[in-house]
Amino acid sequence: MKSYLLSLMAIATLTCPLYAQPSKQDNLQSEHLATRWDEAIPLGNGMLGALIWQNDNTLRLSLDRADLWDERKAFQLEQHDFKWVQQKLHSGQYTEVQKWGDNPYGDYPYPTKLPAAAMSFDLASLGKVVSNVLDIKTATNTVRFDNGNTFTCFIHADKPVGYFEITGQNIQNALPKLLPHQYALASDNSNEVSVVDGQSLSRLGYTQGKLTTSTHSQLIHQPTYENRFYEVLLEWKEVSPNKLIGMWTVSNNEKANLNKEIQSKTTSKFTETHLSWWHAYWKQSAINIPDALLQRQYYLEMYKLGAAARKGAPAITLQAVWTADNGGLPPWKGDFHNDLNTQLSYWPTYTGNRLAEAETFTDWLWKIRPANLAYTKQYFGVEGLNIPGVLTLSGIPMGGWVQYALSPTVSAWTAHHFYMQWKYSMDKKFLKERALPYIIESATYLRNITEVRNGKRYLPLSASPEYNDNSTNAWFKDWTNFDLALAHFLFEAAAEVSEASGQVNDAKAWRAVGTQLPGYAKNETGLMVAVDVPMEHSHRHMSPYLSIYPLGLLDINKAEDKDQITKSMRHLEKLGTRAWVGYSFSWMACLHARAKDGDQAVLNLQKFANNFCSTNSFHVNGDQKGGQYSGFTYRPFTLEGNFAFAQGIHELLLQSKQGYVELFPAIPTSWKNISFTDLRAEGGFLISASKTNGQLDKLIIKAEQTGILRLRYEQPLKSKSNKTISKEGDTYNISLKADEKIELEKI
Repeated sequence: MKSYLLSLMAIATLTCPLYAQPSKQDNLQSEHLATRWDEAIPLGNGMLGALIWQNDNTLRLSLDRADLWDERKAFQLEQHDFKWVQQKLHSGQYTEVQKWGDNPYGDYPYPTKLPAAAMSFDLASLGKVVSNVLDIKTATNTVRFDNGNTFTCFIHADKPVGYFEITGQNIQNALPKLLPHQYALASDNSNEVSVVDGQSLSRLGYTQGKLTTSTHSQLIHQPTYENRFYEVLLEWKEVSPNKLIGMWTVSNNEKANLNKEIQSKTTSKFTETHLSWWHAYWKQSAINIPDALLQRQYYLEMYKLGAAARKGAPAITLQAVWTADNGGLPPWKGDFHNDLNTQLSYWPTYTGNRLAEAETFTDWLWKIRPANLAYTKQYFGVEGLNIPGVLTLSGIPMGGWVQYALSPTVSAWTAHHFYMQWKYSMDKKFLKERALPYIIESATYLRNITEVRNGKRYLPLSASPEYNDNSTNAWFKDWTNFDLALAHFLFEAAAEVSEASGQVNDAKAWRAVGTQLPGYAKNETGLMVAVDVPMEHSHRHMSPYLSIYPLGLLDINKAEDKDQITKSMRHLEKLGTRAWVGYSFSWMACLHARAKDGDQAVLNLQKFANNFCSTNSFHVNGDQKGGQYSGFTYRPFTLEGNFAFAQGIHELLLQSKQGYVELFPAIPTSWKNISFTDLRAEGGFLISASKTNGQLDKLIIKAEQTGILRLRYEQPLKSKSNKTISKEGDTYNISLKADEKIELEKI
């Protein structure tokens, strides 16, 4: 334990105040253990995850692995195609489409994410809990007991190993136990449980896993489907009469193994490498705002991002590495939802300067690209790339409401993340090998699936996620603003990546395709859902406003866009929030920030943090204060609202727009003392700035690539080094070479 504490002290010493890293006030801390899995302390490294809580009279660790899936096929995609859907809709036989597309998602328990197992410790032997703290700077959970005993655990930042140690008295009676999940139990009402609540694990039909025990180890071997299996291995040893340490791992379809060399030597190096990773993670960027609630929630979100995204691990699913531990499947099967959930989860990675974490999404999208190309050819009947809206780990469509589960524009939204990864890094290799081919294949598909009528280009059918749910009215013959915004973005992005790659003629051709698209549907209330379809009621999905955020196609600083943005925001406020869920407030905060209304943005962020999060900061969708702001009061845990919240904070401080960057664009009127360090802007620029008493007192810009930063700020600025910077209106043109830094000050 001494070596562990010394490592903690060393990492604290390395932490420079300049970075304003999370403080003790930002930690999760209480005087007891949570008694629900979705209020537990979360640990993770992108691949492995754990939740620490109390179940009966045990300290319980719910163990998880990101790629544990049952990918048996339930949805028979090959039976029909997009043309068949159109025919059934137009002939009044849409119930056949609903039966084919949606029923398998609820009728079958698979495909689904799987939980791994649990590990428990007897609380009667450990003592009465008096302190339970997750130190988010070190990703370490420490539980202290009234008798002086201590339980400490973490999941190593980049090794597939969980670690724990117990120090104190009578620890021989507190040995760990592995607990297999009960797959073989009968459940009389399992068919009546919805996919939101989580169907019983017994519906999967697995043979119950086998637990093998020895003196200092336990192993669960759990058969799953088609001769597949996973294993959970636990090993421990008594270092002294007053100290016990242990490690665990989860394997997928291979024998579990813990590195004997790690266990045979001191754990100081093991701990040191874990702490070093988290120190480097927190050093990437920092913010300091005069709202303790929002700052704490922000750092908890960025902690969860670091725990859920890692190179080599799958993309972030609905619950990432924190699958439900309640005897059932996770809400919505813990799958990949590409009608907002995956996309929102990666919003804060770009401005937040976490590009390694961002790339876990594009890595996964690239990995499943062959399956998506085949799906596009089979279902849409054209060449190019589209991706299902609801899909498995391997990229196979799972069905669901077909307007969104098989939406014709999903790849345009996933292509946006390839575009962002390139724009924020300006990585030429990524442009050539990933962004260019993915965006061009997506644009090729969309060009092929659309048709030109009277000089304008249209989809055969259009939709707007979750508007009119799964009814026939959820389809539109004309463009929805959601689909249209994605089309406008995609064709322009195709032109831009072509131009950046030296393919000038291709760029001209893609821009010509883009000019065939009509303008957005709008009226006196601002942007509409679709042509002749105004937004008439509170609606949880901000899909009609995609052109404002995240795509940024409309800009409040442009006179021709300002009126529509302002009208749209006022109209949404008028309609109210009764049909919203948690992520709606996070997304709305980003929209208000783009409208330069910081007060309204902060109000929505405060509502999210106060009403739509569990005690451990998990976003639980429903209003947990009895429906104060929303008619949804349930609590299925999903992550996208958490991560969109973090981006809402970023949007107050720094915005990358159409070829320029705006500094402090949406600061609330009451915020006088604020700062941020190394937030990232498009073009590969890192920006640090602060205000004291409402006045700018620091502005440092570092260039990773040679380029020109166009910086918009309303106060006059000059270079401290007398470097020449030109100005056009409120926008400064700052030319920098790679690795060059400049400091500006107000005149």
